[in-house]
Amino acid sequence: MTEKEKQGKGLPYYALDSELLKELAECQEECFNLNQLSPSKQEERTIRLRKLLGKTGNQFKIIAPFFCDYGYNIEIGEKFFANTNLVILDEAKVTFGKNVYIAPNCAFYTVGHPIDPQERNADMEYAYPITVGNNVWIGGNVVVLPALPLAIT
Repeated sequence: MTEKEKQGKGLPYYALDSELLKELAECQEECFNLNQLSPSKQEERTIRLRKLLGKTGNQFKIIAPFFCDYGYNIEIGEKFFANTNLVILDEAKVTFGKNVYIAPNCAFYTVGHPIDPQERNADMEYAYPITVGNNVWIGGNVVVLPALPLAIT
């Protein structure tokens, strides 16, 4: 199983895997380019966001700057609005329903690091999905983390 497959299944994976690093670099480049667009280039911005994100509704707006790790793991529903400084670390799927409004300086982090220092120092990570339902407003400076799976013994 590849590190990307492990990542997608919520298993511990090696964060410095060359395939993952390549995809991260590509997404960083696209986020940089998006954030350099003039506000008058809204149509171009929307087209580029549609290519970057996994799924979008017809009506959405994300105000610059915007940062994400992969893009293709992000799905946004109809009438999605995100104000400035949205950060989505989408190592796992991040899904937003319809009529979602996000205030400035919000972040969604699917990725985490092991508590055990040896695993963490070995550059291991894990990622779990985040789902935001319909008709949600998230106030400014909020950080959303995924629910951790329960260990059953």
